Amino acid sequence: MEKTKSGRYLLSIFLILFLIVGVTFSGQRVPGRAGAAYAEEVSRSIPLLVDLGAGKCIPCKQMKPILEELEREYVGKFEVVFYDVWEDPKPADEYGIHAIPTQIFIDEDGRELFRHVGFFSKEDILQTWMELGYDFD
Repeated sequence: MEKTKSGRYLLSIFLILFLIVGVTFSGQRVPGRAGAAYAEEVSRSIPLLVDLGAGKCIPCKQMKPILEELEREYVGKFEVVFYDVWEDPKPADEYGIHAIPTQIFIDEDGRELFRHVGFFSKEDILQTWMELGYDFD
């Protein structure tokens, strides 16, 4: 009984902190370096969009149909990979993320080009690719 109460208390605190961080960083563009998690993706011949989020996170849920649409529409041009960091926190550590959702743009050689924290619309994702020198049309 005591463990359940303390677990709920800790979960409540975590959710409140998550919301504060999410609102604070929502829409901020944060440059950085990709971690070791992309090692298996490095051999790809096309760029990669990595989205780190969680299935129960509201902005992450809003991102899901966008990512699925991008994945369908841009087959062979860039790849989309999603990691649920609440199910498996290892990618969050490897990529060094502190808030979700985080999108990381990686070139064909595995180098991180750009990262964004918060909800990111399809138009903004495609505009970012264009600003990074990729025209997928």
